[in-house]
Amino acid sequence: MKRVSSLAPPLLLQYWQIINRWKWVIASILVVSVVLGFVATMMMTPQYTARARVEISRDQKNITKVEGLEPADAGRDLEFYQTQYALLEARTLGERVVRRLRLASNDAFFAAHGIDPAAFAAGKPAGAASSIADEREKAATNLVLAHIGIAPVRGSALVDVSYTSGSPALSAEIANAWTQQFIEASADRRFSSTADARSFLERQLNDLRGKLEKSERDLVSYASERDIVTLHRTQGADGKTQAERTLTAVDLEALNDALSKAIADRIAAESRMKSGGSADSNPLALANSALSQLRQRRAEVASEYARMLVQFEPQYPAARALHEQLGVLDASIAREERRVTGLDSNAFREATRREAELREQVSVLKKRLDVEQRDSIQYNIYQREADTNRQLYDALLQRYKEIGVAGVTPSNIAIVDTAKVPAKPSSPRLFLNLALAMLGGLAFAGIATIALDQIDEGLREPSQVNRVLQVPLLGSVPDVEGEDASKALADAKSELSEAYLSIRSNLSFSTDHGVPRSLMVTSTRPAEGKSTTAFALATVLGRTSKKVILVDADMRRPSVHGLFGVKNERGLSNFLAGENDWRSFIVETPLRGVSIMSSGPIPPSAAELLSSDRMGLLVRQLLEEFDHVVVDSPPILGLADAPLLSRSVEGSVFVVEAEGVAVRGVKSSLSRLQDVHAHIFGVVLTKLKRRQAGYGYGYGYGYGYGNEEGGDAR
Repeated sequence: MKRVSSLAPPLLLQYWQIINRWKWVIASILVVSVVLGFVATMMMTPQYTARARVEISRDQKNITKVEGLEPADAGRDLEFYQTQYALLEARTLGERVVRRLRLASNDAFFAAHGIDPAAFAAGKPAGAASSIADEREKAATNLVLAHIGIAPVRGSALVDVSYTSGSPALSAEIANAWTQQFIEASADRRFSSTADARSFLERQLNDLRGKLEKSERDLVSYASERDIVTLHRTQGADGKTQAERTLTAVDLEALNDALSKAIADRIAAESRMKSGGSADSNPLALANSALSQLRQRRAEVASEYARMLVQFEPQYPAARALHEQLGVLDASIAREERRVTGLDSNAFREATRREAELREQVSVLKKRLDVEQRDSIQYNIYQREADTNRQLYDALLQRYKEIGVAGVTPSNIAIVDTAKVPAKPSSPRLFLNLALAMLGGLAFAGIATIALDQIDEGLREPSQVNRVLQVPLLGSVPDVEGEDASKALADAKSELSEAYLSIRSNLSFSTDHGVPRSLMVTSTRPAEGKSTTAFALATVLGRTSKKVILVDADMRRPSVHGLFGVKNERGLSNFLAGENDWRSFIVETPLRGVSIMSSGPIPPSAAELLSSDRMGLLVRQLLEEFDHVVVDSPPILGLADAPLLSRSVEGSVFVVEAEGVAVRGVKSSLSRLQDVHAHIFGVVLTKLKRRQAGYGYGYGYGYGYGNEEGGDAR
């Protein structure tokens, strides 16, 4: 004989029990799910997916070497690629593709997505063409956004752009247009990002142009008013005028040079005039070409005359002619020397006069230059303002041109693979859909199983008794459908007898004096095995050489007399009604040590009879004659009999049918007994199916007592 385990089964074992309990429901759901998945797959319209691939580079090419508005490392942020992926799915990009391919007016596009184009005009007035067009464009945009797929290639700068529709050619066309429009949209964003800057710079350039013109006009007007004539100017690296030469300054410089020369000439003339030397040492004479020629001619004639005197006498005519010629030349030389000597005084006077004139002119120019220098303070102010405005204007103009060039730099997005027209559909995929249907069926079956298991609130296994009811489990009784319980109990080796013998053993531990001398057997509702349990306990106790009396206290639906085939003419109701000779109501049975007292005639009100003290008196008197008194009590639900009977016995044995009464009903019945302070020895779980008893909670029914092959003899 095996003892009942009160430990809870392992969690996986509990799940297996639930699956086994609802296996046909689970199987049905799975079959229906697979069939529905197959039917749905066969009814689906084939879908074609075209895929293009683009490369998005972080570093943007800069062929102009001109810095744009964005910093050079702006593309290296961690959010760069996430931003690009989001832009690839942007609604504005979808709108560009719809407009580029004119999808809103393409009926084939809507048909490829299972939409009837005529539905847009349904119910619309004839003049609502504009609203229909807007609705079609909005619907087309929603469709392309719903069917576009963006899949970054892990660990690379590549991105796959796919489009799925019912038309293979349309899928390829939209996928290619999507990548192309993405590149164009990126270029448009870069160009438009400089539009505000260009507009701002244009306004600033217009303002600075006006300021520059005004400052230069003021500079020229002031120079004209003050008679400032600038002949030369230089500009430094910073663009500012560093040095200027005016006409007055140049004139003063020239006159000053002329004055210096005149002073030198006057000093030289004065020195010659004061020296009074011969003409031979006179610089003017030495520099006079005519005098030099005369002296050269005289030297030649004197030389000729000297040769002539060697041969001839002075009176010789030729000699005399040469002598006369020397006299003429000497006179001419003397005359020329006198003229040159007179020039010194003239030159001194002329030099003195010229020096005075130049000094006067220099003095006038110095005064004029002083006035011009004082005027140059305001002139320089105008000049600096003009320089500053020119520098600002040049810088802004340069930046304006740079921004214009930077806005048209090459794209950092390149198409790696264009989308080809798919040759076969990408969906539906039969095996995948069947697998998904199977998974969905498993999920639904799990939910349904849990729901059904929760709805089925009856006790299903012995381990639930302690955990749910917080009451000891005395034992579990197998279901003997199709068998006579009384015959099964008559066989001491039967499963039913073995079960109740185990219950009797457990009852012996419920009190300090062994098996209770008086006990009541009750249940929540009828037909849970209450009377059979009372009969079985009495039978098992009688086999232990004890005198046992089974009292049928269910005066509403008596059944004990039927187990032994006796009439129910007199019994408990007679004693409760006032008759004292209870011994005349006792009937001996063929079972060893077992006697019965039937319920007797059915009274008008069983509760009124049980409410008196005569039941307690009867139990006490019976215990004087018998070792054990087993009372078959009415069920608790809706009746007051069982709580009243509990006052007369030591305690109660509560019978619960497996998968019978809901747990809340069992708890309510136990609560009624506990409210009257009845002692509950424990619960007997009856009608336990073999599949429930076979997972560690049964008794090994058919354990074997001799005739079964392989059994152990007791």
